[in-house]
Amino acid sequence: MLVDVDRLVTAYYEERPDPGEATQQVAFGTSGHRGSALKASFNEAHILATTEAICRYREAKGIDGPLFLGRDTHALSEPAQRTALEVLAAHDVQVRVDSGDRPTPTPALSLAILTWNRDRRDHLADGIVVTPSHNPPEDGGFKYNPPNGGPADTDITGWVQDEANRLLRAGLDGVRRVPAERAAGAPGVEGYDYVAAYVQDLATIVDMEAVRGAGLRLGVDPLGGAAVDYWSAISEHYRLELEVVNQAVDPTFRFMTVDWDGKIRMDPSSRYAMAGLIDLRDRFDVAFANDADADRHGIVTGGAGLLNPNHYLAAMVAYLFGGGREWGSGVGVGKTMVSSSMIDRVTTELGRRLDEVPVGFKFFVDGLLDGSLGFGGEESAGASFLRRDGTVWTTDKDGIVCCLLAAEMTARRGADPGAQYRELTARFGDPAYRRVDAPATPEQKAVLKRLSAGDVRASELAGEPITDVLTAAPANGAALGGVKVATEHGWFAARPSGTEDVYKVYAESFLGEEHLERILEEATAVVSAALEAAGS
Repeated sequence: MLVDVDRLVTAYYEERPDPGEATQQVAFGTSGHRGSALKASFNEAHILATTEAICRYREAKGIDGPLFLGRDTHALSEPAQRTALEVLAAHDVQVRVDSGDRPTPTPALSLAILTWNRDRRDHLADGIVVTPSHNPPEDGGFKYNPPNGGPADTDITGWVQDEANRLLRAGLDGVRRVPAERAAGAPGVEGYDYVAAYVQDLATIVDMEAVRGAGLRLGVDPLGGAAVDYWSAISEHYRLELEVVNQAVDPTFRFMTVDWDGKIRMDPSSRYAMAGLIDLRDRFDVAFANDADADRHGIVTGGAGLLNPNHYLAAMVAYLFGGGREWGSGVGVGKTMVSSSMIDRVTTELGRRLDEVPVGFKFFVDGLLDGSLGFGGEESAGASFLRRDGTVWTTDKDGIVCCLLAAEMTARRGADPGAQYRELTARFGDPAYRRVDAPATPEQKAVLKRLSAGDVRASELAGEPITDVLTAAPANGAALGGVKVATEHGWFAARPSGTEDVYKVYAESFLGEEHLERILEEATAVVSAALEAAGS
């Protein structure tokens, strides 16, 4: 079960990807390029080509400020960071790496980019995070964040991906690099204290005085990821009664309890991966965890155990916009189309604008950046929100501040987020939510991605009239990459997987589990009929 780290790193340097094989090409999904060296999908050649492409993109767009470079604790992250630095140094890019050679969470890098770019119009900064997020130990990942500090949009990732694959097909001809030793000592490569910069700024987004003053007993499990040093620094700087229950950092992640399928994943939204912290819940007023790059969160309370991510997102919105912050009336709430409709009901009661977007945190970037969105959240336990004064914090997901907000909510309301969510269900109903996978051929996945509302011929779903069929997001008109079908008390959405021959079905019912089962059962039939109507 445990990954052979030596074999993995050796494969990173020695395996040569076949650029004619689709699974071995550079492919930017919603969270950058991911793969494994053992499958020739994340190797030195991929990082050389992708970093060269990023350098060319920077030059084409006139981006000449520093590039903030960070990595998480996966085994492939350190060698990939080293490879990237060889190319960046060859292009004389001003690079900022952690001054203590520590792992760097995604939100810390986003904050660094935005801090540099504040009040600047030229010499703007951007960044690269080497992380596959919560993926298994054998995986690697590579993300580019442009000057807006958030995940790169498809116009950028498409260009970088195409250029990187062209370089792979050319045998890396034209890729510039210098030896690792020379790159590390290049005049443009400087240390940056990501930890201090991030930790000292936290009081601008979370009421740390309220957390400290309440004397809460807090527990945190970084799951062996990049946030390990950050949580210790947070506890010390703000004098919190906070216990880091596991400070181990090991690229095999041998300390993790396995996920539902027997694999190791650092997923703070999984009750299997979080079993260790859940068992300790009675020791703390509230406890939390992050994934390997700390862009996701998991919240554990004594009464609720591990909160469903949708439940916590709804509780966060209710708290932040229900008196927790004094943001202007024009500041809205952002959610993905497959997130719980509980968020819709809470937002409506609060009189706030709801921006519903496709899956992908990139759709929240502009709103967070200009302050028109106070909160942006995904059903997969990723979110960020504005500073207390209504200005931007990060434009990428920040699992650390989401955890600390749970502590603030508990301190200021006298009830943990699980109890606060139960109060919401008393007012709005108690929805049942689930995601399942259904088999689909590559051809069916392609058809599903381009369905139109007219392709859905059904008029009812689980005994209720269908009120809406969506293939594009209401907030921005962006394609859902699938379909969402809604009734008065329930809905489902179906979208193709980017990595497997399945499509994902998300469903929710405000009438209970039995109604949810009917929605899920009928969703497959509705999608199959739509695919047939579309000519798959």
